[in-house]
Amino acid sequence: MSLPGYNHYFKLGGKDIWSFINETAAAQEKKSGSKVVNLGQGFFSYAPPDFAIAAAKKALDVPMNNQYAHARGKPNLLSALADTYSTRFGRELSTDEIQVTTGANEGMLSVFIGLLERGDEVIVFQPFFDQYIPNIELAGGKVVYVKLNPPADFGERTVTGDEWTIDWKQLEASITDKTKMIVINSPYNPIGKVFNEQELTRIGNLAIKHNFYVVSDEVYENLYYIPKLTRLNTLSKEIARRTLTIGSAGKTFAATGWRIGWVIGDKEVIPAVTAAHTRICFSTPAPLQEAVASALQTAKKNDYYSKMRQQYIHKYEIFNKVFDELKIPYTVTAGGYYLLVNFKKVKIPEDYVFPPDIQGQKRDFKLAIWLIQEFGVVAIPPSVFYLEDDGYIIEDCLRFAICKTDDVLEEAVTRLRGLKEFIAE
Repeated sequence: MSLPGYNHYFKLGGKDIWSFINETAAAQEKKSGSKVVNLGQGFFSYAPPDFAIAAAKKALDVPMNNQYAHARGKPNLLSALADTYSTRFGRELSTDEIQVTTGANEGMLSVFIGLLERGDEVIVFQPFFDQYIPNIELAGGKVVYVKLNPPADFGERTVTGDEWTIDWKQLEASITDKTKMIVINSPYNPIGKVFNEQELTRIGNLAIKHNFYVVSDEVYENLYYIPKLTRLNTLSKEIARRTLTIGSAGKTFAATGWRIGWVIGDKEVIPAVTAAHTRICFSTPAPLQEAVASALQTAKKNDYYSKMRQQYIHKYEIFNKVFDELKIPYTVTAGGYYLLVNFKKVKIPEDYVFPPDIQGQKRDFKLAIWLIQEFGVVAIPPSVFYLEDDGYIIEDCLRFAICKTDDVLEEAVTRLRGLKEFIAE
């Protein structure tokens, strides 16, 4: 007798993009006998700052920090977040407006489960972080897609994030009486765009007009390289009431494995998020909550955020230079730690033999495999952040994660200079 079936929502026969790329990279290392330069998945190649590590070690020595935390979050972390965001939002923030979660991803899942009824519609921009989609659908929501369009000549020149524009006509046409929320990401993975005040105000005003929520994924909020990061929550009281801000310690403190995130929203809305979070995982790792609470307070005093941004500006200076030298276009990163590069000018040899499971894929998959096998550099094919039929929009591009040590980036630059002989004049 065969075993009972499984949930067919999950396509168990295939591999997700992260597994596929990392396994391909590992196979190449084994074949070549040398390490690849992995700029694919957005994990750090270096440790969190010393003050965060010290706080984590100290927290483990307190017996009660190794037991269940309250479902809402540890009091010290709630207070530290309220203090931090009172400054950022320009108003006094109460701990009643904050829910601590097990990473930003679980925070978003808690928002969707806590607020969506079956059949509610959620507008998501393409390209999208791939976790948004199953999180919404598993909560019973229906995803409605709206395109963010690159400039038509992106393949010929380097562009800015502001040149990636919302299809406002499509967005407004997508709003129905079933629209419950829209999801935005600023700074934006994989583009590096930061939504400007005009764009955010227009989105916020649509939320007021049609009475829906805006879920603002701001996990890269401390990594911006423009004079000002506009925050949706600060634009007006009515917009703020409808905004759920998602934050993360992982991106800020180079600690993606700690899985500490949070949701900030109106105190009338947070109880629904708390109820969902309680049923999903009950509580979030207690010692790491204490570590993040301490790190947030220290970071306010030691100029950590400014120094970190300067370090990233330097990393982009290192990495961007190879594409500037070769005149390969990219989107100038305004925020986050990715670089989206357009390889339209780069010609893969026509007789290059790809693995059978790649031959029918879009060009960005072929570019990614070719780069791993011939140059030993790992990147992510960004068409996975689009619907299958829309992935052509970005299939000449690859996404690189630069949250690596400077020597790793320098090695990538050295290897990528070999692209010169494959550029069409």
